[in-house]
Amino acid sequence: MAMLITDLCITCDVCLAPCPNKAISAGEDIFYIDPAKCTECVGHHAISQCVKVCPVRAIVPDPAHRESKDELKAKYDHLQALKAA
Repeated sequence: MAMLITDLCITCDVCLAPCPNKAISAGEDIFYIDPAKCTECVGHHAISQCVKVCPVRAIVPDPAHRESKDELKAKYDHLQALKAA
């Protein structure tokens, strides 16, 4: 499943740089994770890097975007193919 930034976000932006898929961007009040780009770092890292660096634990699994590890890997492969094109 994709990750979700909750309203606990303090807009410190430490989650931006470690996101290998560039899925995180500034929203109106807090940062936002694009579920179409978020693979929970599958294909890149063993754990979600945004969760690892968030100082206030504002990033949680998004219940609206449940995906298996296989689905996340397929999304990663698709994103890599788009990057290469």
